[in-house]
Amino acid sequence: MASKYERILSDCRARNVLWEDPDFPAIQSSVFYYQTPPFTFQWKRIMDLADNGSASGSGSGSTSASASGPVFLNETAEFDVVPGKMGDRWLVSCLGLLSSLRNLFYRVVPADQTLANAHGVFRFRLWWCGEWVEVLVDDRLPTINGRLAFMQPQASNCFWAALLEKAIAKLHGSYEALKYGTRSDGLTDLLGGVVRQMPILADTIRPQTLKELLTTTCIVTCLADKGASVAKKNVAERMPNGILVNVNYRLSSLDKVKTLMGDLVQLICLKDTFSSKPFGDKTHFLGDWSPTSKTWERVSQVERARLVRLLAPGEFWMSFCDFVEIFTMMEVVYLDTETANDEEMLKSRPLHWKMKMHQGQWKRGVTAGGCRNHESFHINPQLLISVQEQQDLVVALNQHTAVEPKVIGFTMYTWDGDYGLSECLQKDFFKNHVSFLNSDYGNTRHVSYHTHLDAGHYVLIPTTYEPAEEAHFTVRILGTGAFRLSCLETQTMILLDPFPALKSSEGAERGGGQKVKSVCQYEPVYMQLADENKTINCFELHELLEACLPNDYIKGCANIDICRQVIALQDRSGSGRITFQQFKTFMVNLKAWQGVFKMYTKEKAGILRAERLRDALCDIGFQLSTDIMNCLIQRYIRKDGTLRLSDFVSAVIHLTTAFNQFHLKNYSQVNVIEVHLHDWIKSILSC
Repeated sequence: MASKYERILSDCRARNVLWEDPDFPAIQSSVFYYQTPPFTFQWKRIMDLADNGSASGSGSGSTSASASGPVFLNETAEFDVVPGKMGDRWLVSCLGLLSSLRNLFYRVVPADQTLANAHGVFRFRLWWCGEWVEVLVDDRLPTINGRLAFMQPQASNCFWAALLEKAIAKLHGSYEALKYGTRSDGLTDLLGGVVRQMPILADTIRPQTLKELLTTTCIVTCLADKGASVAKKNVAERMPNGILVNVNYRLSSLDKVKTLMGDLVQLICLKDTFSSKPFGDKTHFLGDWSPTSKTWERVSQVERARLVRLLAPGEFWMSFCDFVEIFTMMEVVYLDTETANDEEMLKSRPLHWKMKMHQGQWKRGVTAGGCRNHESFHINPQLLISVQEQQDLVVALNQHTAVEPKVIGFTMYTWDGDYGLSECLQKDFFKNHVSFLNSDYGNTRHVSYHTHLDAGHYVLIPTTYEPAEEAHFTVRILGTGAFRLSCLETQTMILLDPFPALKSSEGAERGGGQKVKSVCQYEPVYMQLADENKTINCFELHELLEACLPNDYIKGCANIDICRQVIALQDRSGSGRITFQQFKTFMVNLKAWQGVFKMYTKEKAGILRAERLRDALCDIGFQLSTDIMNCLIQRYIRKDGTLRLSDFVSAVIHLTTAFNQFHLKNYSQVNVIEVHLHDWIKSILSC
């Protein structure tokens, strides 16, 4: 079957038209969604920009350049992309790194595209919400006064970067949304890896640390963050030694050189991702071990020749001492085996990161329990990590939102042997156990943590900082050894009888004899409403509850829907009526349910926050899985994220009826039943 890209391209060729993307139209809101700039953007196709003289440079076709016009891609051109007046420098830095990794580059930017044959449609591949997705865009780009407002080439006239920026903006919803992006976001979306930031401090970073990283399928980058002022003419600022500020340099290798005096100097090989020039007089770096540096006089010609021979275009040497002095941050991109195998230099590394992934959701009242500061922490998703051998693990949490992200993080506990390996840890566990590790929390799309784990079992709990905040998320675990990742789930079952019948000795039942005695005072009213068989239907029960329930929040239970549920729960004859004894049973249990409800309404009487529903139902007698809790929340939650007593009572009766219906047909006691369609429909309508 043809892909969406192939169908669109074929249609445009047949009709000889240029494609216009209906999902990301050329309108103002595609650029700025929240803000309203004091000007209007004009959208121009790339060839129109060339005709107007606003696309500088030269080139035609995809692999060569000439003065005839713009190109999509020129493989021999240097990376010369600038952000434009309104673009983002963090994204330029990410694209520079991507362009230096040619095989990974072609995963994102398919090379079989040209401006001449595209009919206005271009495709890119980005890592988004836990998978590689293909994004299609047309070549209409926003301009101000006839010039591109965002990313643009300086001299090469290659427009792949401007179109890729548009694809990223489309995923985020607008160009404006890119203002909230970070280098970590960009590196994740473009390379499909897990990004970990490490401050470069002389007392923490050692050459051995860098060597160990370079033995695995990692891309190690470093940058100098010197709090630079805004650069003029959209060109990144350079330090006096020629190093670009806030730009990712790629660390390629390490070596040691012996000087003529017999000293050993630790050298770092760095790749300038904005340059493809060979090591020589035009190299941007001007410090020690640069082409014109007198430091080379300290080593023999043989050593100099050997070190220069090891350099690829754009690479240069720097001493380790200068490295920790100049650069302030490392951003390490961990790639799994499948992704790393696309890049030859990574494929040959001795250690490959293996990845396990889980995609989940924080849902209000179900799995959105907030961080461990909150009593609802235990309702968050719980993931079991089983480590077969001692190893380093990288844990990464990604939320599936780009604009206004939640504050997220995660906590890990050592598994308690008292629990089963498929059983969720309960609320009391977290009161009595200290966490094994805690990530930082931040309102970012990605949070990651590097740790060393012994063989054993660990429970990872990804959370938002506050309860009741909803979002989808992806957890990725990367390790170099054997490990497993699974999701723990609560088994649905009844722990206590949620609706016990009254016994003949009225003091022995739940709720006590006093409650039964208080219910008996309503017998005269009951008898006035009852028929000749001393039974009542749902309408008469409604009238009775209106009369006997006190005028507080329990009065809300006097509604016709609950009355229908009470009749359906207790009626065994199909008459739609109940006796006074059954009425007393309901009233005594109602008082007991009200008592449980009150225990969990701490902030305001009569209002239960949705994230406490699971615990309240557990006290009634129900242990419920995430899926069933989700169904209950969808059915009973109110707009403000709370439940009233009437909602709670209805949920209890609903669950009691559902369990009763199942147990009536669970003849073999193995929790599996076969139901005829007629009985199935009847059971559903009875709940």
